[in-house]
Amino acid sequence: MAHIVAAPCNDCKYTDCCVVCPVECFYQDEKMLYIDPNDCIDCEACVPECPVEAIFVEANVPAQWTSYIQLNAERSAALKDTGHITEKQSPKEGPECQKK
Repeated sequence: MAHIVAAPCNDCKYTDCCVVCPVECFYQDEKMLYIDPNDCIDCEACVPECPVEAIFVEANVPAQWTSYIQLNAERSAALKDTGHITEKQSPKEGPECQKK
């Protein structure tokens, strides 16, 4: 079972989680981050690093965000060549960012 990035990451990209990932399974586009479910080893290192609490183990994704399970799989696959991220970048807070 993998972890996924859900709605709180929309327009609120913090990359602290990418730095601690031992298998480098994070991808990004202009809107948010995604975890490749095929590469994620379920180590949970990324969970406490997310300042917007957007990362969940797949089995515990809140009901209103279950569509993000498929979205993470699709977007990480689509971004394999262009969106791989392993280093911390400056935060990107857009108008929809709801930082806690």
